[in-house]
Amino acid sequence: MNQKYTVTVPNLGIQFSTGTIGNLANGAIIVTVGETNLMVTACVAQNMRPGQDFFPLTVDYREKYAAAGRFPGGYFKREGRPTEKEILTSRLCDRPCRPLFPEGFLNEVQIIGQLLSADQINDADIPMVNGASAALAISDIPWNGPIAAVRVALIDGAFVANPTIEQMFSSALDLIYVGTEKNMLMIEGSADQLPEEEFIKALEFGHQAIQPIIAAIKELVAKCGKPKATFALVGATPEARAIIERVVPAERVSAAIFGKEKAARGAAVKLLKEEAKTALTAELGADKFTDVDLNVVFEDLQYKAYRHTVLTKGVRADGRGQKDIRPLNAQVGVLPRVHGSALFQRGDTQNIALTTLGPTKEAQDMDGLTGGATSKSFMLHYNFPPFSVGETGRFTGPGRREIGHGALAERSLVLVLPPEDVFPYSIRVVSEIMASNGSTSMASICGGCLSLMDAGVPIVAPVAGISCGLMTENAADGSIAKWVTITDILGEEDHFGDMDFKLAGTTKGITGFQLDLKINGLPFEIAQTAIFQARDARIEILKTMLAALPAPRTDLSKYAPRIQTIQIDPEKIGLLIGPGGKTIRRITETTGAQIDIAEDDSGKVFIYSNNADAMNRAVQEIDALCGGGSQIEMGKIYTGRVTGTKEFGAFVECLPGKEGLVHISELADMRVRRTEDVVKVGDSITVKCIGIDERSGKVRLSRKAAMKDLEAQKQGGEAATSAQASSAPAEAAAPAQN
Repeated sequence: MNQKYTVTVPNLGIQFSTGTIGNLANGAIIVTVGETNLMVTACVAQNMRPGQDFFPLTVDYREKYAAAGRFPGGYFKREGRPTEKEILTSRLCDRPCRPLFPEGFLNEVQIIGQLLSADQINDADIPMVNGASAALAISDIPWNGPIAAVRVALIDGAFVANPTIEQMFSSALDLIYVGTEKNMLMIEGSADQLPEEEFIKALEFGHQAIQPIIAAIKELVAKCGKPKATFALVGATPEARAIIERVVPAERVSAAIFGKEKAARGAAVKLLKEEAKTALTAELGADKFTDVDLNVVFEDLQYKAYRHTVLTKGVRADGRGQKDIRPLNAQVGVLPRVHGSALFQRGDTQNIALTTLGPTKEAQDMDGLTGGATSKSFMLHYNFPPFSVGETGRFTGPGRREIGHGALAERSLVLVLPPEDVFPYSIRVVSEIMASNGSTSMASICGGCLSLMDAGVPIVAPVAGISCGLMTENAADGSIAKWVTITDILGEEDHFGDMDFKLAGTTKGITGFQLDLKINGLPFEIAQTAIFQARDARIEILKTMLAALPAPRTDLSKYAPRIQTIQIDPEKIGLLIGPGGKTIRRITETTGAQIDIAEDDSGKVFIYSNNADAMNRAVQEIDALCGGGSQIEMGKIYTGRVTGTKEFGAFVECLPGKEGLVHISELADMRVRRTEDVVKVGDSITVKCIGIDERSGKVRLSRKAAMKDLEAQKQGGEAATSAQASSAPAEAAAPAQN
C-alpha cells in the first residue's frame, strides 16, 4: 500500500503531496491551491546518446479541458498542440530549474505538468514551478534545489503574494519571482511604469514570500526524499585538455575574439578549433578523442576569454566599456503600404516592426482554462528566421523561443496603449528580426514602439528596452568574489556570461522585465546595480528613438481603416444584429464598411472603413434603423439590396423587412429596356424615397433621383472647396488694402 506524504504552506494555501500517484516517476508531486490541482513529474534517462555535448532538459505543461469541466473544440474533441499559455508556462518553469543541475550532467531530464482541476480562481503557472521544484527535490535526480515561486501584485499601493486571477485585473504589477533560499534566480512580468525603487521593494517582498514554500519543500524531502543518484559527468579527458590548452593558449583565444566584428570572431575561433583538432589527431590519434573533448574545452576557453578583460580592465570583446551601448539607428515609415513601420538597429542586431490596425472583432480569443482575460486586442508576434544569424535551417512556424520573446515584448508595450474607448482598434505588431547579435527581444520593443507611433497609435509614453549581462569570478568556496555588470550584451556575452537581465520601460518607470541566470543565484546588490544601469541605458535609447519620431503621428495611414463611433439605444442592439446576424451582415455587405458592436451592451457601435462614402452609407443605414425609426421616410436616400426583379422594375429592401419598388423608368436617366440590364437580385444599389401611398403604404423608390442628388452633393462640395481656395488670397490681402 502506497503511503501519502503531505505538507502545507499555511499563509499561501499551497499543499504538496506525494506517494499515491505516479510512483514510477523519479519524482511526482500533486500541488493544490484552492481547487486548482496540478500533477508534476520529473524523470531522468539512465543513458546518454553517443557524442552528446549538451543538456537535454524538456519541460512540458499541459491543460486538460476536463479540468474545467469542458469539451475541447474541433472535430476530434481532444487536446492538440500546446497553446501559447502552455508554452509560456513551460518556459517559465524551465528557466529557473536549468541552472541548478550539476555541470557536466547531461542525462536527459523531463518535467511534465498536467492540470487536473481548474477552479478559475487560482492560476496554475506558479504551482507548476513549485511542483517541479518539489518533484526534483524529492527525486534521486542530482539537482541543487529547492527553489520556490510566487506572483507579486501591487494593489492599492500594497504588495500581495499569489493574488487571485480577479485581483490581478486591478494590479499595477505582475511580478513572477523565483528564488533559492538565499538569492534571486529568475523574474518575469510587467508593470505600469513602476519606478525602479518600488520595483526593488517588490523583489524584496517576493524573496520573503517564497521562504515558507522552500521550507515546506525541505520538510517534504526530509519525510520522503530519495538519496541522489550518481551519474557520469561529461567533460574533456585530461590528455585532450592539456594538448588543446598548450596549442591554443588563453592569449590566442583572447586575440581571436577581441576587437573584431561578430563574423570575424566566429571565423577566428573556428580556425583555432581546427588547429587544435589537427594537434589532437597527430598526438593522440583520431580514435583517442571525440568532438565532445574539443567542444567542452573550447567552451571553457571562450568562457574565460570573454570575461577576462571585463573583470581585469573593464573592456569587452568588441572594445566597449561596461556601460557602453552599441551604435543606434532608428527610422520610421520604412515601408509604403503598411499602417505603421519602423527599423531599429543596435550594433548588428536589427529589427523591422510592422503595425496593423483593425476592427475590434479582430481581437484574439483566449481559450485558457484557468480564468483571466478571454480575448486580447493587442498582439505582438516575433519572428526569428535563420538568415538573421547567417545560417540555414528550417523556416516554419514560431517555436517556443519566438513565442516567449514575443510575449515579453508584448507585455512591455501593452500598458502604454490607449484604452479601447479612446482608440477602439485591434492592434497587431509583427517584429521581423533581420540580423541578430544579442537581445532581439529588446530591439523588438524599441522597433515595435516606433511602429505604433508611426501608425498613429496615441501611446501614453514611448518605451525602450535593454539587456544587462554579468561577468563573475568565484572564490575558493564558490561564492562570488568579483563581478561586473555590462550593458547591451552581445550574443556571445549572453552565451558565455552569467546573466541576461532584460528591462523595458519609459522615462517614468519599468513596463516589462525578464531575468535569466546561468549561475545558482543573483545577490540583490548585483540586481540593483543592473536595474539602475538599465534605466540609464534606456533613457539614452529613447533619445535616439524620439529623434526619429518625437510623438505619435496625429493622422492614421491612408491605408488604415478609419473609425466612427455612434451611440444607439441598447434596446435596439438586437434590431441592428437581426435574426442570425442577417441585418448587420446586410449593412456590411451593401456598404463595404466593417461594423462592430461593443460587448458591454452599452449601445456603442464602431464603424470601420477607409472609404468615406462607405462610412457615410453605413452611418445612414444604422441611423435609419436605430435612430430615426424603422420606417422608410420620404426624401431620404438608402443603400439597399435588390430582392426581386420584374418587367416593370425592381424591389429593393432599404431597411430590415421594409422594401419599395423602383419603377423601370426610375432605374437610370436613360431608357431601360429590361430591368436586368441595370440591376440583378442581390445587387446593392442606392435609392431615394420619392413617394409613399397613404392608403396602402407602398413605397416608390428612384435610383435615378438618388444618383442625381449624390452628384449634386459632390459638385456642391467641390464648389465650396474651390470658393474657399479662391477667397483665401483676398482675405490675406485685405489688411494690406486698409
